[in-house]
Formats: sequence, structure tokens, C-alpha cells
Amino acid sequence: MADVFVHEQGLCESEEVGPGTRIWAFAHVLTGARVGAECNICDGVFVEGGAVVGDRVTVKSGVQLWDGVELEDDVFVGPNATFTNDPMPRSRRWLDEYPRTVVRSGASVGANATVLPGLEIGTGAMVGAGAVVTRSVPPHAIVTGNPARIHGYAESATPGAVEIAPPAEKPGITPLGVGDVHLQRFAGFADLRGRLTAGELPSEGIPFTPKRWFLVYDVPSREVRGEHAHRVCHQFLVCVHGSVQVAVDDGQRRGEAALDDPSLGIYIPPRIWGSQFRYDRDAVLLVLASHPYDPEDYIRDYDAFREELAAGDGQGADGRQA
Repeated sequence: MADVFVHEQGLCESEEVGPGTRIWAFAHVLTGARVGAECNICDGVFVEGGAVVGDRVTVKSGVQLWDGVELEDDVFVGPNATFTNDPMPRSRRWLDEYPRTVVRSGASVGANATVLPGLEIGTGAMVGAGAVVTRSVPPHAIVTGNPARIHGYAESATPGAVEIAPPAEKPGITPLGVGDVHLQRFAGFADLRGRLTAGELPSEGIPFTPKRWFLVYDVPSREVRGEHAHRVCHQFLVCVHGSVQVAVDDGQRRGEAALDDPSLGIYIPPRIWGSQFRYDRDAVLLVLASHPYDPEDYIRDYDAFREELAAGDGQGADGRQA
């Protein structure tokens, strides 16, 4: 293979290895494995015949990539990270087909992390060292611990870095810098009888008249909600009890905000990817929606969301005809 470096003590049996890739000492790449261009396969790595590795991937020492494991472009896998491909392994018993485990482009898996079979590590996600990943990881999420839970959201070159929204202390609008997403602080009133906050519909902060509402509550702290975008539906979120973290993404920039006061809400227009995480055990999230429920209005796959934004469809960022 032209332009492929294999150390004299490395072993590469596959003919599907891209130019500029380096395979170092004691690494073993089996026949049938596909390895892209400009990869760095470090000492002591094992790549089984059914594994797929994209371009510009770094696989550090002590990693095994089994049948069914796929690493997309620009992935980093830290030393001794462990992938598995059989949910119920037994000696001398083989599966007819192995679950597909995918690490999406630009994601990183930290040293000594363990990834269970059949999961997806989302685009640009970051799996912390030693984490045990038992559930698929959303795009750009940072997960740590055993079991791995979302700690925050990561920056990457594309899309842009996370912006943490400043606290909106005074009534009014605070733009988040992600599309037309903004925080809205409502006026609050307090006396011996309790506290009250109120607003008008529609208004500058909530530029639609709701046709639907729903409550999200009793969410275990490890759960992530949302993880979708709408094509035409506008939403406004208020955590009426407890607190929840909200992440938004317009395909170019991402931002986060903490909803921890009933007088604070966040407006999410169409064509914005949104997710909610780090729920308090007693959190109650109220969602106002501009349209009745329509399953066809949802974009539930992040890559499909990015493709729709890139392709354009005659609509503006708010879902109206441009």
C-alpha cells in the first residue's frame, strides 16, 4: 500500500488502509478492516476485520476495535479505552451479526472509558476518562462517571463554542447568541401572601400564541429530554419548580442556560436543536408550543438536522418562508 507506514514490528493484513496512515509497533490490523487516511494507530492496538475507522482518527495504545465498531472521521480514542460488541458474551459462542457501535465525527473517548455495544457517541461528544457508557451520548455532550451522565456540553471547531447565558436579573430579553434564541425574565411581585410572575401572550419575549402546552416532571437526573429540532413550531420553556439545564444549537453555535426560577424562560424558535438535562429530582418544566403536535414537524437525528440546515429549503431560521 503506497504512503502507508507500518512499523517493522506492526502487522497490517488489510489492504483497505488510506494514505498517510501510520501503524505502529505491536499493532495488528486484520484482513477486512477498513482504516481511512492520515490515521495514527498506536502501539498495541488491535483492529478486527469488521471494524471501520474513518480519516484522521487517532487510536492510542491498548485499544481493541472489534467487529461492529465504527469510528467516523476525526475521532480520538484514548489509551486503554474499551469497546464491547456482545451484550451477553459466552465462551465459544459467536453472534451471527454484531451490534453496531458508532463514534460520530469529532468525538473523543477518554482513557480507560468503557463503551457498551450498540450505542452511539454523538458528533463532537466527549467521554471522560474512566466513564462507563451504558446509553447513547447526544451530540457535543460531555459525559463522566459510572454510569456515564451528562456533565455539560463541549466546544468544537464546528459548530462554535458553547456560550453560557448570563443570568437575566432584570425583566427583559437576553439574547443567547444562538439563532434567535433568547432568555426572558418576567417581572416578579412578592408580599406576605407569596410571589407572582406574569406575562402577556403574544409579546416580544414570547412571539407566538400557544396552541399546546405540556409538563415534563419526575425525570431521573441522568435522563436527557428533547434532543430534537422543529421545522415550524416555536417553543417557550419555563421551569416552574426546581431547575433544569437547557442546551441549544443552530448548527453553527451552541449555548446553555440554567432555568432555575419560575420568572425566567427561554424562547426556542424553529430549526434550533434543543435538549434539556441535569434535571432536579423535583423539577417541573412547562413547555408552551405554537402548533398542535405533529410528528412530521420533528427532526430527531442531529446529522439530518445539520443536513437540512446546510441544504436549505426556502425557509428562514424561524421556520417562515424566506
